[in-house]
Amino acid sequence: METLIIFMILAACVVMLSGRYLFYLLNEPRTQSRGIVSNIEGVLLKSFSAPTEPMTWKQYFWALFSMNMVLSIIGFIIILLTSGSLMSVDQAFNTIVSFMTNTNLQHYAGETQLSLYSQMFVIITFMFVSSASGIAVGFAFIRGLTGKPFGNFYKDIVKILIRFLIPVSFVIAILLVWQGVPQTLQTQMEVTTITGRHQIINLGPVAALEAIKHLGTNGGGFFGASSAMPYENPNLVTNIINMLAMITIPGGLLVAFGLSARKQGDKKSWLESTPLIIVSMIFFLVAFLTITYAEYQGSPVLADLGLMNTGNLEGKELRFGILNSSIFTTVSSSFTTGSVNSMHDSLTALGGLVPMFLMMLNIVFGGSGVGFMNLMMYVFLTVFICGLMIGRTPSYFGKKIESQEMKRVAMVIIIHPLLILGFTAIALKVLGLTGISNHNYSQILYEFTSASANNGSGFEGLQDNTLFWNVSTALVMFIARYVTMYLQLSVVGLLYKKQTMNDSIGTLRTNTGIFTIALLVIIILISALTFFPALILGPITESLL
Repeated sequence: METLIIFMILAACVVMLSGRYLFYLLNEPRTQSRGIVSNIEGVLLKSFSAPTEPMTWKQYFWALFSMNMVLSIIGFIIILLTSGSLMSVDQAFNTIVSFMTNTNLQHYAGETQLSLYSQMFVIITFMFVSSASGIAVGFAFIRGLTGKPFGNFYKDIVKILIRFLIPVSFVIAILLVWQGVPQTLQTQMEVTTITGRHQIINLGPVAALEAIKHLGTNGGGFFGASSAMPYENPNLVTNIINMLAMITIPGGLLVAFGLSARKQGDKKSWLESTPLIIVSMIFFLVAFLTITYAEYQGSPVLADLGLMNTGNLEGKELRFGILNSSIFTTVSSSFTTGSVNSMHDSLTALGGLVPMFLMMLNIVFGGSGVGFMNLMMYVFLTVFICGLMIGRTPSYFGKKIESQEMKRVAMVIIIHPLLILGFTAIALKVLGLTGISNHNYSQILYEFTSASANNGSGFEGLQDNTLFWNVSTALVMFIARYVTMYLQLSVVGLLYKKQTMNDSIGTLRTNTGIFTIALLVIIILISALTFFPALILGPITESLL
C-alpha cells in the first residue's frame, strides 16, 4: 500500500511538470531561434530539406503519414536482412506496422528473433518516431481547436525529439541502469549457475529501450516477457519509474490543453481539461479497484476444494505481488502502453476484463497524443447532445458544432468498435467455431481490442504468429492509427475555418461539474451499448462458470 501512495503522489507531480513543459513546447517559445539546441534543430531540418512554413491540417497529416511510411519501408527491409530465417515476411510486416503505429504488438520474442542492430535502429528508433508523431498531432489538434495555426509537422517532431523525448529518456535510462537494468552492446553472456551448469544470457541496450518504451507509451519489450522479465524490471523502484514514465505524456498533454485553452487573465476558472481529467480518473480508479478485488479473490476452484486461497498469483512475479501487478496492469492499459509485469492471460476472468474494457474505451488518458484526441471526440458529442437538449446551438470554444463535424466525430467513435467486433467475427469464421470456449473467444477479442487501441498487450495463450494473425492485426493497427488521426484532424480543420462567436449567458460551459457528469454518462452509455454484448460472451460468462 505504501508503494501505491508514493506512486500517486509522484504521479500528480510528474503530470503537472510535464504538462507545463509540453505547454511550453506547444506554444513555440520565443527563444526557439537561440541556443545550441535550436541550432541542432535547424541543422536537422536543413539536412533533410524539410519545409518549415506553416501547414494546413491536411498538409500536417500527410507530412506525418508520408514520413512514417518511408521509415516503415526502410525498417521492413532492415529486419528482413538482419533476422535471416528467424522472422517470416508476414511477421516482419506485422512488426513494422506495430511499432510505427505506436502499438508494439509483439508476435515475436525480441531476444531470440531480432538482431541487436534491428533492436537499436528499428525498434528503438520507431518507438521515438511513433511517440513523437502522436504528440505532434496532439499539438496540431490543440492549436487548431484554440484558434491558432496548426504549425509545421517537421518542426514539431524535431522539437519534441530533441527537447523532450531524447533527454527525458536518457534520464530514465540512467535511473534504470542504476537499479540494475543492462545497457550494453554485448549480445550474450555465458555464466555458471549455482548448480555448476553453463547458461547463455541474452543482453543488449535494454535500459535505452525500456526508457522510451514507457515514456512513449509504446510497450514492446526487449525480451518476450516484457516488464515481467527481471532484466527489464528488476524491482519495485524500476516498477514505479516505469509507471511514472507511462503517465508522463498522456497526463501532461491534458494539462497542456487546459493551459492552452484558458482565457487570458482568467486564472481562477477551472482548466478546460478538468472534466477530461476527472472522467479519466474515475474510470482509472474503478478499473484498479475491480482488478485488485478480482485478483485477491483468487481461484474459485481452490475455494470449492476447501484449500487456502491467497489470491491469484498465477502468471505474476512474486517480486511485485498482486497489488503492484494490478496497478501496473491498470496504468499500462489506461495509458495504452501495453507493457506488462504479469501475464494478462493468467488473470482471473473478471481481472482480464479490466484491461480489455479500458482498451475498448480507449479514452482513459490513452497514448501519446491520440488518447487526448479520442476523448475530445466524446467531448464534441456531449456538447452537441447537451446543446440540443437545452435548445442552444452547440458550440465549443465559440465555434458552432454542426452536422459536418458530427459526421466525422461519429465515424471516429464507430471505427474502434467496428474494427474490434468486425475482425473478431472474421477470426471466428476463418478459424472455425469448433472447440472455441469462452476463454478462447476472450483471447481473440482481446487481441483485436489491443490492436485497435494501439496498446500491444495480449492474452499470450493465443498462438498469434500465423499468417492470419499477422496480417489481420496489422490491418487493424494501421486503420485505427491513421484513418482515425485523419478524421480527428479534419474535425478541428472544419472548426478552425469557422468564425468565433462571443460567449453569452446561454453559452454551454464545458468546464463545470454538470458537464463532467454528462460526459461520463454519455461515455458509459455508448460503451455499454457497443461492447457489453461482446463482453458477456467472453469474460463475464467465463467468470460465472
